[in-house]
Amino acid sequence: MRRGPASRKLKQGALSLAANSRSAFILALALAGPLAACAPTSNKGETVLTFSGSALGAEGTLVAKQLKRFMELNPGVRVELQRTPDDASQRHQLYVQWLNARVGNPSILQLDVVWTPEFAAAGWVLPLDRYGPPRAEFFPATITANTWAGKLYALPWFADVGLLYRRTDLVPNEPKTLEEMVTDAQAAMSRRGGPRYGIVWQGARYEGLITGFVEYLGAFGGRIIDDKGEVVVNRPEAVRALEFMRDELYKTNVAPLDVLTWHEEEARFAFQNGNAVFMRNWPYPVAAMSDTAQSKVAGKFAVSPMPASGAAPSGHSTAALGGAQLAINAYTDHPDAAYKLIAYLTAPEQMLERAQAVGQYPTRPALYNDARLRSAIAIPLENARRAIESATPRPVTPIYTELSEILQIELHRALVRQVEPREALNSAAARINALIERTGMRKLMSGAAKESAP
Repeated sequence: MRRGPASRKLKQGALSLAANSRSAFILALALAGPLAACAPTSNKGETVLTFSGSALGAEGTLVAKQLKRFMELNPGVRVELQRTPDDASQRHQLYVQWLNARVGNPSILQLDVVWTPEFAAAGWVLPLDRYGPPRAEFFPATITANTWAGKLYALPWFADVGLLYRRTDLVPNEPKTLEEMVTDAQAAMSRRGGPRYGIVWQGARYEGLITGFVEYLGAFGGRIIDDKGEVVVNRPEAVRALEFMRDELYKTNVAPLDVLTWHEEEARFAFQNGNAVFMRNWPYPVAAMSDTAQSKVAGKFAVSPMPASGAAPSGHSTAALGGAQLAINAYTDHPDAAYKLIAYLTAPEQMLERAQAVGQYPTRPALYNDARLRSAIAIPLENARRAIESATPRPVTPIYTELSEILQIELHRALVRQVEPREALNSAAARINALIERTGMRKLMSGAAKESAP
């Protein structure tokens, strides 16, 4: 398979990113060598697949159960579970090592939602279109995130979305706008014995800051990159979104300055201990916060999508899209069998079973009309569906990792008041444009946008 300069640059970039973490890099080399040299052996006439996916705790038990059932339904196929680090960065680095070496195992790869275009453009995963995947049966945003240059490269396995948590004893009704959210937070904080914080979110300089920014950005009608592949992160809508985030810290004082060092867990503990009126986070804290043994807000909170800004006519409720996807290793000897397994794992019954076992959100809208899902999801089913329907992928581009690093730096500079939001976003736009030119992505991104257009 021949690859052009852009693919080679993508590989080189991925390898340099992997080298940034010495421990993960050594782990990748240690594991990649034996796996490349020792492919699974098969009996005569037997097809052997290797599956790499989440394999810890209840999720690991579920995966093993479903793989066993698949083998019972397909006697000529044996599936071996290839364990990888649960940490996303280490898993990414490990995949890069294997795929750069053209290793055909694992046959099926579990990808983070922002990895698909990178792996697709590098030629590391196969397009699925030849198998006629049922695109219309999945939430549109999950298909968009896995499409590159008009081709679908992975099927969405489960969805993760940003949510707004609120104290129902302090704010009975869901805020309709961001401005109303701030007003509600101030009112609750001013009560005698009220929480110290109005809203907590993830503001440290890491990927969590980008996901939060995506939600505020959508609330004001802005984007990072438009449908034509043009960088628009410094447009007025984006500036207003970043100003709003900064004003929460300094003008209205509803967010504590501490959030500029916080990740998901610091925000969870603040809200769970009763110290915040609102919290932006993913769905995972619901279980812990519902436990009366460890949570001061058990029975006193609700979740909903982040609201739009009332001051922005083009704004809309937005949830950052996360989650896992399943793709076929381009170097596997058994692509057809690999797709058969992916289709099985992403089928309605297996998605429902996953929701019931580990509470993860299905990526098929039809399941949200299934009464069995209602008892599996820890929040009202309507709210979960609304959040996924408002989900927005981060920029679908092979250079997303580098783009994110640029944005993390510039957003954080604005939030700590080193520079004004407009200056930070102008700098981000200039640097992202330079990155696009340097990697040869301009033509690829504009072409991908045209091919993906309906």
